[in-house]
Amino acid sequence: MEKRILIIEDDPAIVRLLKVALTTNHYEPLIAENGLSGISSFLSEHPDLVLLDLGFPDIDGMEVLYQIREISKVPVIVVSARSDEKEKVEALDNGADDYVTKPFNIAELMARIRAALRKAAPAESVSSVFECRDLTIDFDAHQAFLKGEPVHFTPIEFRILRLLVRHKGKVLTHKFIQKEVWGYESEDDFQSLRVYMAALRRKIEKDTSRPEYIITEVGVGYRFVD
Repeated sequence: MEKRILIIEDDPAIVRLLKVALTTNHYEPLIAENGLSGISSFLSEHPDLVLLDLGFPDIDGMEVLYQIREISKVPVIVVSARSDEKEKVEALDNGADDYVTKPFNIAELMARIRAALRKAAPAESVSSVFECRDLTIDFDAHQAFLKGEPVHFTPIEFRILRLLVRHKGKVLTHKFIQKEVWGYESEDDFQSLRVYMAALRRKIEKDTSRPEYIITEVGVGYRFVD
């Protein structure tokens, strides 16, 4: 069955582009032209994923996101011309799974849609072992291997890695990571988080200048790519 994707967007040109791209990639596009109709369509159509703009004349996109998150965990990817880092962080902290800035690369957007849908899919089996390319992690045993060789992490490094993997494909903000790993959030400790991320990359990336696993979303946070 084709996945149903709700486009909440008031720009006809963007709607046409997304409609063609989604249909070509075997998704069923659903269209809502403003915020209120987007909420109504979400409630009636039960989409598998939402592509959400933020600028509408009737209701702000952040309010649409808030109302969706009040009742559902369906993946929401914000697709917006708002490029301010504070806007991105607010959207991600309020439950968006990803944030794409206009103008966007359609191939990249399709990849992010696939990643969000994979993350939302129910697990076929319960396993504590995660495998991705050369990396294997046994969460129960607190062990990791790169090309079969053991990799030793500090307890905090392992907690950060586990958090990133559990939310793979999703951008995690600095504040979210701090709250989940340390139990609090503080802008003063952003530098400490960067140090831990650098240490993680040195241990698992082939080239730390071109990471394959842990991607930095500048000014926002980090994302694990599987």
